[in-house]
Amino acid sequence: MDKPTQTSTESTQSAEPTDKPVVLITEELSPAAVIALGPDVEVRRCAGTDRAALLEALPGADAVLVRSATRIDAEAIAAGSRLKVVGRAGVGVDNVDVPAATRAGVMVVNAPTANVVSAAELTVGLLLAVARNIPQAGAALREGHWQRSRFTGVELSGKTLGIIGLGRIGSLVAQRMRGFDMRLLAYDPYVRAGNASQAGVRMTGLDELLAESDFLTVHLPRTAETTGLIGFDALQRVKPGVRLVNAARGGIVDETELYAALKEGRVAGAALDVFATEPCTDSPLFELDNVVATPHLGAGTIEAQARAGVAVAESVRQVLAGRCVPEAVNVHMGTVDGELAPWLALTEQLGRLLTAAAAGLRGKLLVKVAGEITGQDTTALELAALKGALSGVVQGDVSYVNAPLLAQERGVGSELLSAHAGAAPHHSLVTVSGALPSGEVVSVSGTLAGRGAGGRLVEVCGFEVDLALAGSMAFFRAPGGRSLVGAVGAALGGTPIDALQIAHGAPVANTGNEVLLALNVGRPVTRELLDEAALSIDATHSWSLDETA
Repeated sequence: MDKPTQTSTESTQSAEPTDKPVVLITEELSPAAVIALGPDVEVRRCAGTDRAALLEALPGADAVLVRSATRIDAEAIAAGSRLKVVGRAGVGVDNVDVPAATRAGVMVVNAPTANVVSAAELTVGLLLAVARNIPQAGAALREGHWQRSRFTGVELSGKTLGIIGLGRIGSLVAQRMRGFDMRLLAYDPYVRAGNASQAGVRMTGLDELLAESDFLTVHLPRTAETTGLIGFDALQRVKPGVRLVNAARGGIVDETELYAALKEGRVAGAALDVFATEPCTDSPLFELDNVVATPHLGAGTIEAQARAGVAVAESVRQVLAGRCVPEAVNVHMGTVDGELAPWLALTEQLGRLLTAAAAGLRGKLLVKVAGEITGQDTTALELAALKGALSGVVQGDVSYVNAPLLAQERGVGSELLSAHAGAAPHHSLVTVSGALPSGEVVSVSGTLAGRGAGGRLVEVCGFEVDLALAGSMAFFRAPGGRSLVGAVGAALGGTPIDALQIAHGAPVANTGNEVLLALNVGRPVTRELLDEAALSIDATHSWSLDETA
């Protein structure tokens, strides 16, 4: 984390030009979050609940940092014409229109693990509160009533706890409730029974869990599948006298059906931190003495807020620095560690080069990885190649976020192929290929020379080369049998050419009597100069690649 003396520039003005990327903060965040943004951004603030102020401030922002009260919908994303990233300092992104952000190429990042401890601890507190009637007894005492027998509760020890959803939070709850000597059951179709048994939890079907549990806790995201999961049918199958806790998401428990089950006595008590509609200050459930209710306090600790703010600020800083955040909500690229990161940049350049060589992008893009790199999760390389390939044919920004959508709109598919380690002529190799309308396959291959080294181009269109993949590049396919460098140099009219970076490609495929001239040049080559140089050597095909294009 940056030192406190390196805090970001603060500004209250909404859209003045600045040399630094602008981060708009719309709700109160931990001071540590602002520090984590670093000194290289300008922080501006507005009230996210003031719609007019938000829409006025967004055009000047490169990033916006929100919590749960600010609504970043399609209108807000359209207003933020410079937006690169929306950061949600918390877990859920219900207040962010993720599909609209994806279409606009705006990354959405959150802090999915920042509040897990706080949410688990609140669940434990609610279990104790609903078992021992703690809030109700305290409220009665404050009103002058000493009613010990009225608030007789039940022990947790020896009872069965049914955990619905054994993810991060559910697992932490299980870990803590073992200390209360509870029998632990869990329902989660995505968790292996072996993993659960190591944690002292027995996996069951939902029906068995409902029938055997004295206490139920819910730890699921709200989706179309989980909404109303604990409704009429489920509440008919519960063990009589069960006590229910929901500190996950409102709507998973049907509040109307829960009210009926509480009134009938099938459910002895309920503790709710979340509601189908929030804020919720008026519910029939609040009239019942056996209901404990809190206003969505799951992440409401100093520690969780600090962790969430810092985590999302660091992700925002990464995006603004041009780096990818693989764990972003709307990016699907697997695991990217420090060793894979330089391969992302290389593969993106190969994608751009392929589009230039093929004079467009069509059909399917094949990304083949071989050698030592196959020991890693290379899912991200398919996305990097697609991003690079599209950047040469799409107007506007192409990002890791919108590249799949843009490809789909153009009928372009992609596939990742992996060869076994040791199958590559280099320690590791990435090849990006596609087919021309004629059926000819165009391919480009690259590798990294070593740790910290830049990318090298080793194959282009069936020709073997060895060229630094950097800066501005020009390529010519021409008849062989004569000197090409002098004619090309003269045609380029004084454009600097690094003689050490000129490669005559040796054919590694059936390319007839053609040769490939590939060279790094000191500055981008215009189409006119490229055509003139191609004409001087009777080139059948020529193209250029500028790294900064």
